[in-house]
Amino acid sequence: MDAATVHEAYGRRGALPSAIKPIAAAFRVCGSAFTVDSPPGDNLWLHRAVYRAAEGDVLVVEAHDSEFGVWGEILSVAASARRLGGLVVNGGVRDSERLAEIGFPVFAANVCVRGTVKDPRAGGQLGLPLRIGDVVVRNGDAVVGDRDGVVVVEADAVPAIAAAARDRIEKEQDVMARLRAGETTLSIYGLPDS
Repeated sequence: MDAATVHEAYGRRGALPSAIKPIAAAFRVCGSAFTVDSPPGDNLWLHRAVYRAAEGDVLVVEAHDSEFGVWGEILSVAASARRLGGLVVNGGVRDSERLAEIGFPVFAANVCVRGTVKDPRAGGQLGLPLRIGDVVVRNGDAVVGDRDGVVVVEADAVPAIAAAARDRIEKEQDVMARLRAGETTLSIYGLPDS
């Protein structure tokens, strides 16, 4: 399901900041969140997360500063080898052309050439709730992303939201069929025409 449909089905909740977009237009992500709170300018906690997360998990990272490339080619290869589901980072990444070639889904707030350190004394956390924008993300929450952006759905709401999203898709298909048959959006939605 596309991210916009999930967002609408979830009562227009769960959207991460709009700056977070796929590095390659074709990238899509869908999986369970594994949260990473990483200190600014440091990516040691991302290296650790690659080996703590389960197969299929999507790393959801608060990097606290977008002016560093906290993820690049090496981490994408490592995450691919571990069969993780993707990366969503409120921060910067680099090696963008190679990230697209590797094919591991990377969603980031921006691309930045500046490198990071790996300080074992720097504070960070894995697997604990974190806030990105106005959304609190917890381990196990569903993460859905495409070119429109990224939506996070609380784990216990996933079955109901999936059903609501399927219903929404069916209704939209009906609306589009009616439009092709000559009806207007104004008449279908009961909107005033002046």
